[in-house]
Amino acid sequence: MDCEIRVGTSGFDYPEWREVFYPHELERKGYLGWYAGKFDTVELNFSYYRMPEERQLHEFLSKAGKDCLFSIKAHQSLTHEIVPGAWEEALAQYRGALFPLVNAGRLGAVLFQFPPSFHYEAPRRKYLDALLRKAEGLPLVVEFRNHDWYNNRVFDALRERGVALAAIDLPDLPNMPPPMDLVTSPLAYVRLHGRNGETWWGSDAAARYDYCYKDEELRSWTLRLKAMASNARRILVYFNNHWRGQAPHNAATLKSFLAREGLLP
Repeated sequence: MDCEIRVGTSGFDYPEWREVFYPHELERKGYLGWYAGKFDTVELNFSYYRMPEERQLHEFLSKAGKDCLFSIKAHQSLTHEIVPGAWEEALAQYRGALFPLVNAGRLGAVLFQFPPSFHYEAPRRKYLDALLRKAEGLPLVVEFRNHDWYNNRVFDALRERGVALAAIDLPDLPNMPPPMDLVTSPLAYVRLHGRNGETWWGSDAAARYDYCYKDEELRSWTLRLKAMASNARRILVYFNNHWRGQAPHNAATLKSFLAREGLLP
């Protein structure tokens, strides 16, 4: 395979995974080490809520062994609560904290996930252009939740900058992003959020992500990843349906399907 594919979950520190994924007797401080024995990549999402720190990422590296690749979500001050004149300082702080991952060659991607309210308008296009320029040199991924960003002008701009467009699996609802496996950089990035259309817009996050992918849905993704692999050098796949430990279950199943297709060792 010319394309490396890694599969993991969005987050790992879920106490409700005890007895579903983690052994009952395993202490919480041992979660990452156990996780890294099953999956070779993880998407860190705590960094959306609070700025990551070098010390913390050093600890993650030591606990995860030498093979686990880390992707990390951008802080909300860069995607959801953008303050003109302040975001550049926030980016510098965020970028500085990633030094342990960068230095160890273990940074898979930096994910900028924008909300549905991030509209395809001139001020936001200018902001995104400036943000990507300031973050240049990192493996960058953007995820749009507003369908207006899905146009050729944006796709061409991402290709020019070598920035990945996240392929996302979401419920089929009005104004949601279309299912698209477009590869815009050597890195391709896939996030599977679940397909709970009835509860997606509710306030209960547990109900939103309480979804277990069926085998036929994962087989379909196996074929989609096979097609994407012809245009990418690395594909990172993360399951965000974390409720009740369904994410690691689905991730393990997808890995087995990919292995049967010769897409994983």
